[in-house]
Amino acid sequence: METVELKMPEGPKVDHWVLKLKELQAAMRSKIMGHIGRHDVAYLSNVASDAEGDTIYEIDRSCEDVLIDFCLNLSGETSLVLIAEGIGDGGMVSLPEGRLPNEAQWLMIVDPIDGTRGIMYDKRSAWILAGLAPNKGEGATLADIEVAVQTEIPTTKQYLADTLWAVKGEGAFGERYNLLTGEARAFKPQPSRAKDIYHGFAMLSKFFPGRKEITASIEEELIYELGGTSRMDKVLVFDDQYISTGGQLYELMMGHDRFNGDMRAHLMRAPNLAGPPPGMAVHPYDLASELIAREAGVIVTDLDGGLLRAPLDVSADVSWLGYANERLRRQIEPILQRILRRYGII
Repeated sequence: METVELKMPEGPKVDHWVLKLKELQAAMRSKIMGHIGRHDVAYLSNVASDAEGDTIYEIDRSCEDVLIDFCLNLSGETSLVLIAEGIGDGGMVSLPEGRLPNEAQWLMIVDPIDGTRGIMYDKRSAWILAGLAPNKGEGATLADIEVAVQTEIPTTKQYLADTLWAVKGEGAFGERYNLLTGEARAFKPQPSRAKDIYHGFAMLSKFFPGRKEITASIEEELIYELGGTSRMDKVLVFDDQYISTGGQLYELMMGHDRFNGDMRAHLMRAPNLAGPPPGMAVHPYDLASELIAREAGVIVTDLDGGLLRAPLDVSADVSWLGYANERLRRQIEPILQRILRRYGII
């Protein structure tokens, strides 16, 4: 990890939003970690409600008040539409109160805890994600996000936690925060420069039941065609199932993964595949910080190779692919698309 002196992008409005979102996420992290410290796993993993898009666990409720209070205070200086699961009417609330959504200046999409299942069992870090886009109404998409911040919620045995941010066109930045001393060290995220997938992590998401066999078969065929099984006496490619989209993008940004992708949304829609479809897919709030990965140099696309243009809401199902660099994309994408067409997925 390269240590650098951080230089914020020019312009008081941009500086203001990055700092505001970092402030919000630091407060949310503190509240969540306090909640984890006071309760055991059995309580944190209780099902609080079954929302349309995802299951809400008790831990998910731990920082809702911080988010709402922050946005209420923020609405004193600007107008925004907050988009988050379990918020307002259909995952959306317009602030200040009484302002119509189409009159707001900004759209802010937030995932308070991305990686709930890992952190509620104290297995792996979760992430707080936020993206800010100019209000273009119902036509606004992930591609319109101009400022994004993501903050790590560490496990209880960690004392370091990362925050990363980006402003469109200005690059990605990060800092590693010491929870014991309050010190922060700046770093520049750097995706892998590897020329192939050998001796690296490359995989497709298959966290949950539902056509996992199909995903695994596609992954196996892809890796075979890339030469990843050319040495039967050696393991050349590794798999890591990080149940957090923000966490997966972080692994790509930090040079830990070379290829990652989640095609559950397409598996849910494909009519001719065997077996029950996945019970859930990625939603736009899971990709609220996707801008940071792209600004860091990760190539993030939809299954057809284009920019992610999912609507800024809480219900759309999204598939995505991430390549650590352009050379890896050129190797992987044509093979993967050919396989996906044969399966009728694209």
